[in-house]
Amino acid sequence: MADKTIRVATDVGGTFTDLVAFETDANGVARVITAKSDTTPPNFEQGVLNVLDKAGLDPSSVDFLAHGTTVVINALTERKGVKVGLITTEGFRDTLEIARGNRPDFFNLHYKKPEPFVPRYLRRELPGRMSYRGEEMAPLDLSGLKAILDDFRADGVEAVAISFLHSYANPAHEQAVLAEVKSLWPDVSAVASHQITREWREYERTNTAVLSAYVQPIAERYLSRLAGGLKDKGFDRNLYIMQSNCGVESLDVVTQVPITMVESGPASGFWGAAELGKLIGEPNVLALDIGGTTAKCSLIEDGQVKIMTDYWIERERTTAGYPIMVPVVDLVEIGNGGGSIAWVDDFGKLHVGPQSAGAAPGPAAYGRGGTSATTTDANLWLGRINRDYFCGGEVEADMASTEKAIATVGEKLGVDAAEAARGIIRIANNNMVNALKLVSLNRGHDPRDFTLVAFGGGGAMHAVALAAELGVKKVVVPAAAAVFSAWGMMMSDLRRDYFVTRLADLKPGAAQGLETVFAETEDRARAQFEREGIDAGQVKFLRYGKFRYQNQEHTTEVLLEEGVITDERLAAIEAAFHETYEREYTYRLDAPVEMVGIHLVASAEVGKLTMARSEPTGTDVQVALKGRRSVDYALEGVHEAAIYDGTKLEAGMTFSGPAVVEDPGTTTVIHPGNRVEVDGYGNLHIHLTA
Repeated sequence: MADKTIRVATDVGGTFTDLVAFETDANGVARVITAKSDTTPPNFEQGVLNVLDKAGLDPSSVDFLAHGTTVVINALTERKGVKVGLITTEGFRDTLEIARGNRPDFFNLHYKKPEPFVPRYLRRELPGRMSYRGEEMAPLDLSGLKAILDDFRADGVEAVAISFLHSYANPAHEQAVLAEVKSLWPDVSAVASHQITREWREYERTNTAVLSAYVQPIAERYLSRLAGGLKDKGFDRNLYIMQSNCGVESLDVVTQVPITMVESGPASGFWGAAELGKLIGEPNVLALDIGGTTAKCSLIEDGQVKIMTDYWIERERTTAGYPIMVPVVDLVEIGNGGGSIAWVDDFGKLHVGPQSAGAAPGPAAYGRGGTSATTTDANLWLGRINRDYFCGGEVEADMASTEKAIATVGEKLGVDAAEAARGIIRIANNNMVNALKLVSLNRGHDPRDFTLVAFGGGGAMHAVALAAELGVKKVVVPAAAAVFSAWGMMMSDLRRDYFVTRLADLKPGAAQGLETVFAETEDRARAQFEREGIDAGQVKFLRYGKFRYQNQEHTTEVLLEEGVITDERLAAIEAAFHETYEREYTYRLDAPVEMVGIHLVASAEVGKLTMARSEPTGTDVQVALKGRRSVDYALEGVHEAAIYDGTKLEAGMTFSGPAVVEDPGTTTVIHPGNRVEVDGYGNLHIHLTA
């Protein structure tokens, strides 16, 4: 056995690039290494190499490396992709522009639909037609393809998207066009919709293919530079990339369809929260990730992270946004993080976010030229963050700039700096509470039945106040919460989600057809894994069905029990659908049920971490006490709080609030009356008073 094994995960965020590493010796004893460094746009790979250096890790000695990145979502939202040409079925070039009738700003007579990512002159058609059952109604005619590609080349197109009508049922036409494009123009980046998804809904599937093509060269260059930089430093193992579905995937596969990592960073954090919940006996979790730019939350029930394909970017109150039909963790994201800017509108109303100070110039307290008050500045001014231990002692807090920024907000509100800072915290908390309600109460779940797991650089600072508002009885702050998304990658499997549209009435005799589509998809998944050297015996499956009441528009997903689907099991499947539907929509119908499609999860372990539990040592918690200071709790007033060094807390230690726990990456604010205990994994369990 080797002397030691080193597993590393890195996560590129909007402000910081995080790293967590586990160095395990021959006896199974692990040393945990964490590090943070500034994210380095546009050369994001440099931030990854920097954080490895900062952690003192030699890439040549690393056995497993997983990576999450915001490069795809950044390219989309900042419009930094490439020029795309679309090839589609004759008569359907305007599907992308017609879009949906989901007009959110309903009473705006001047409302305009979001501009398509491909202008009309770059949307071209080819004859040929499939039926919704996958039967060829008209043969494909490729005779005009060369002229289309010549036009694309002359117009500076760098990527080609291919999306044909009903290709979810039969991709033969798309496959033929894709092969011919690669033959006629080998250098162009090309992607077909069937490579990404086999679900119906033409607009969503077409837009997904377009957006994947739009970011593909950008992502390919980034991943290539990252892989090259790591190779130059001696890393010679497989590089795994975090996906939006809470699993990791090989670099080669991701490079072909990079749109699957659109939300890779948040996904790893929520997967980590689910795995942590199983570890500590808390399967029902409200997960909250507060970073420098955004706050994200998701609900985990019975240890399962919900994955959906109804995902939209830039969807807001005044715009419909753009659909991306790939497996993405079900989350709500708002522009409220540590760097969110506080501002006062023309009517004297205080707002926090969605604008952010980012990493540069950052909050005023960073002393890098930032002049706007942020959530971080407010926490610092109220004593919730230690001005003498700012950013883990790496940054000297610029208190003069902080005071000036907050006082400016106060002047517009007619209050002093302290009251302005309290207002900033309360508004930020209110925004986050509303986001948590969207994933719990709005989905038919009572937050009081869940444990709040808070992570990210700012999660532990606000978690107790949010839990109190929602009636949650316990908050768990993970060990190394500041780099928890990177930790989540360590707990992730190699995972692929397969969605297949297949209409079938849920009635006697339907079981064989349902079992057949699942079995065929499982065979396809095993074959793909085997081609990459993973034994079929390692692959595990989870089966979900997508059901609806007959003639409804949308579906409800139901987890199916293990085992072959038989006619005898259909009644239990239907009952599970009724129950799930009623919980989400508050009613059920006496109507026939039909299956619209399947969702198959195929996974295999690739270096997944096993956590070791420490036993209580009996050490008195006073050894971790750093001192006391005055802390303003915004709603509960000012209290003299005990300040603890998080790096010195051990399993079995207990204490009560008011208190603050400080470690290099996170500050945990514990309110008066809260009781805290440290578990065997170093997590803080904060019990709230009734």
